[in-house]
Amino acid sequence: MTDIYAGPVFEMARTQFHRIADRLELPDGQRSRLLYPKRAMTISCPIHLDSGEVAVFQGYRVQHHLTLGPTKGGTRFAPNVDIGEVAALAVWMSWKCALAGLPYGGAKGGITVDPRQLSLRELEALSRRYMQEMIPFVGPHIDVMAPDMGTNEQVMAWFMDTYSMHHGRTVSEIVTGKPVSAGGITGRREATGLGTAHLIERAMQTTNLDPGKCTAVIQGFGNVGSVTALELVRRGVKVIGVSDHTACYVDKRGLDIEALDRYATANGHLSGFSSELLSDPKELLTTECDVLVPAAMERVIHADTARRLKCRIIAEAANGPTTPDADDVLDTERPEILVIPDILCNSGGVIVSYFEWVQGLQQVFWNRDTVVAKLCELLDDAFSKVIAKASSEKISNRVAAITIGVQRIMDAKQSRGLFP
Repeated sequence: MTDIYAGPVFEMARTQFHRIADRLELPDGQRSRLLYPKRAMTISCPIHLDSGEVAVFQGYRVQHHLTLGPTKGGTRFAPNVDIGEVAALAVWMSWKCALAGLPYGGAKGGITVDPRQLSLRELEALSRRYMQEMIPFVGPHIDVMAPDMGTNEQVMAWFMDTYSMHHGRTVSEIVTGKPVSAGGITGRREATGLGTAHLIERAMQTTNLDPGKCTAVIQGFGNVGSVTALELVRRGVKVIGVSDHTACYVDKRGLDIEALDRYATANGHLSGFSSELLSDPKELLTTECDVLVPAAMERVIHADTARRLKCRIIAEAANGPTTPDADDVLDTERPEILVIPDILCNSGGVIVSYFEWVQGLQQVFWNRDTVVAKLCELLDDAFSKVIAKASSEKISNRVAAITIGVQRIMDAKQSRGLFP
């Protein structure tokens, strides 16, 4: 089983879990049941390219546990997707849902592909083929899909349509993150970034920082990073550095985030926005600022990076940006840095996805103000629980957050027992 999920990302999730399991003094058998996924699917997705040739892409879906309800998680289209990464993301999603009090287990899916290399027609064909292959394994009460890196509202609409055509009726609740016109919920696209900004504001209150006097650096300017940047600016924070996979810009006077967002939306990347503001992306994470927001990939903050950080708050908008060895440094050498761990920081997306799922099941629709109010209420509750547990037990925020999540899943599994 360990060989199936080999890879640095799953090893990171495994290390995090065993640290919590040691703390809870869990026996080996219970550890395996809590850590390893219930099921994993590997599929082939053949499609016709525009050239007339047939190309085959590898797809994956991992469902971590169904103890609390259906599994829930995004679908990632990226060149480096593999089964180990997908499994780790599913595990993290389980902890995230449990921490937020949602009736879900974690799931994740993906295709090993660079979507930027596909035409729109090819992307639609691949999206539909992936969902077609997954139909036997997913459903509104089994596994609910959502967007992730490389996918968006349009891909979710194709997923939903494919599933619905198979069942002969519209099944909008099979995916979340759909366009509002296709049964989506207002506020879902910006939910993760909005939630990140809200929690940063809560962290500033905890550390007695004035948003109007704070600076922020954001690594990753996709949907989550750009929305976080815009929301921070609206709160008075000066964003002095941003990057994506094509360019990095730094201006200590503050960047024009609205102009950057318009440019990135129009062009699909940041490259070419400015030549004067270009900076070395390798130095972005260690730029002096009050708030550092890693909003790109996993494993970008290592031990050496952690020692060189010049921030007061780390808001993990990405999944797994901080490695366990960096956690050790932050815990022992950098206690002045407040970390908002990923399973809390970026949980806004799955929380509003839950609202969308409920909306689809009940056919009851909420306006944006209601969605945002409910989102902030759940985020505030989770944030308060994590801070309180970390303070009372003198542990890191990450250990507190994961412990709360693992404990809830463990309690549910114990109360249900083991079938047969």
